[in-house]
Formats: sequence, structure tokens, C-alpha cells
Amino acid sequence: MSLSPATSKGLLDVLIRAGLVVALAVLCYRIFHPFLNLMLWSMILGVTLYPLHKIVRGKVRNRDWLAATLVVLLSIAVVLIPVYFLASSLATSAGAAAEAVRSGTFEVPPPPDSVAQWPVIGSQVHALWTQAETDLAVVMRDHSAELKGFGLAVLSKIAAAGVGLLLFMFALCLAGIFMAYGESGNKAAIASFERIFGPGRGPHIAELCTRTIRAVAQGVIGIAFIQAFLVGIAFIAIGVPGAGLLTLAILLLGIAQLPAAILTIPVIIIVLSSQGLTTATIVFAVYTFIAGLADNVLKPLMLGRGVDVPMPVILIGALGGMVTAGVIGLFIGPVILAIAYELYWQWVETEPPESADGV
Repeated sequence: MSLSPATSKGLLDVLIRAGLVVALAVLCYRIFHPFLNLMLWSMILGVTLYPLHKIVRGKVRNRDWLAATLVVLLSIAVVLIPVYFLASSLATSAGAAAEAVRSGTFEVPPPPDSVAQWPVIGSQVHALWTQAETDLAVVMRDHSAELKGFGLAVLSKIAAAGVGLLLFMFALCLAGIFMAYGESGNKAAIASFERIFGPGRGPHIAELCTRTIRAVAQGVIGIAFIQAFLVGIAFIAIGVPGAGLLTLAILLLGIAQLPAAILTIPVIIIVLSSQGLTTATIVFAVYTFIAGLADNVLKPLMLGRGVDVPMPVILIGALGGMVTAGVIGLFIGPVILAIAYELYWQWVETEPPESADGV
């Protein structure tokens, strides 16, 4: 069936306009892509900290910019002060160890006999430890390639952490701008959601996104504090050197969604090797190992609180988002699944329109 000239021209105009819109969207994405993660983090931080901004704004006579500045400065201080003390302690310890190695005063303590009884690796660890005690220089020379690779890996991780910290600080500053324009931004979000999802649904979808982001943020930070508290009690009780700094490191690992076992397992090994197998050290090892896995139990209990979406939806979104897109996916995943869940049930509960003949 041939189309009339007017219909063909109209169809051609629609295709040209659609192509131009797609091309414009692709170009905008390519230009904006380098800043995408930064803007997403800024939005997440702004949404999370906005209730605090409202409290501070009430104390400073509703001056949005002053309140946003104070919240950003307080957040930066909360992040930087622990990081400063941790970095200072690590730098001091590393410098002292390097100086002791250079001066020849560094001594490796003899390994306890219990180390040789460890399963699978006990004899190898005991032999290497004994050799390091008698002649550390030979051990370092024989394993120079491994030590060099390990050192480069550590330095690269430290550099990446430093860059990530700078980006986080910049994201906090941008979050302050979002908070200062919070009310107008909320209206724009509602209008956008109404345009996308239909009239009447905009406020609900906007509120759902806000609550989901805050629930995940509060759950992540709350779980990290609980886990650090549980592990810190064990470190202090058994007398682990630098227990406070190690507890702080556990807290930072929890916030970054990294497993606490990165620190708890080495500490358990050091305590068992230095103090031997006693009732106290066995209880410490079992308790610390379980406390290091507490986030696996607490996440299903705390994530999704205050959100009108089932907890499994939020949990699956958080875990799947983190696997797909890293830490930022921890927030984006639950938002996407929560919106999809709401839209699906709205579609299910909406009765289809009856046909003209009533069938």
C-alpha cells in the first residue's frame, strides 16, 4: 500500500526529528560522561545530607547558602580528621620501620612453636619466619621481586585512595550547591517525574527515590559503625597494639563496602602467633572472625527501613548494583529496582479499559 505524499513527508519529518534528538542525546552523554560519577555522588550526598541542612538552616535564620556551607565543612571535617590520624600513624610506623631496617637495629622475633602446627601452610611459614629471624637481608634479597610487586601494589592502592578522597571532597562541595537549591531542585525533580511517569505519580516517585537513597546511606554507615564497634571491643580486650586506629580502619572499610576480613584475619593470625593457642586467643579469633562478617547479617535487617518497598528488593538492588557499578551502584541499584517495583504493581493494579462492545 503506497502512502500519500503528505503522509510520506510527515513520516520523513518525524524520522528526521527523532534522529536529531537521538544524535543530540548521544553527544550530550559523551560530553557529560567524564563528570557522571562525580555528579551522581554529589546528588547522593546532597539527598542524604539534606535533612541535616534543614536543621542547620533553621538555626541560621533560613539562609540556605550559609547552612549548606556549614554542613559541607562539618562533613569534610568528619571525613578528614580520622583519615589524617590514620595516615599520620601509618606514616610514622612505616618511617620508623624503614629507619630500623637501614640502621640494622630491626629484629624479627622468633616464631612461636604453634605456628608450625597451622594446617597446610604452618611449616612453610615457620621456616620462612625462622630464616627471617636469623638473616633478614637474605630473605629480602631472595624475595625481592615479590616484595617489589607488593610495594608497587600498595602504592597504587594508596594513590587511588588519595584520588578518590579528593573526588569525594569535591563531590561534597557540589552537594552543598544542590542543598542550597534543594527546594527548587525538588520541584524540578517532581516535574520531570510527572512528565516521564504521568501526572500524579511524580511526587510519589521523587519521594521514593529520596527515601531509598537515604535508607541505603544510613544503612551502610550504621552497619559500618556497628561492625567497627564489635571488632574494636575485641581488639581492646585482647590488647592489640593500635586498637583504636585499627578500629577506625575497620570503619572506613565498612563505609567503602570492603570486607573487614582484610584487617581482621591478619590481626587474628598475629595474635595467635604471638600469644599462642589459649582459651582467650581462641575466643578472640572466633569472635573477631564472626564480628567481621556481621555486615552480611545486618544488611538484610537495616537496608530498606522507612521505604515502602520490600526489603529484598532493596537488598538485591544494593548488592547487584555494587557488583555492576561499584560503590556508587550500591545507591543506584536500589533506586532503579524500587521504581521498577512501584511501576510494575501500579500497572498490575490498574484495570485495563473496556472495549467499545463491553468485552
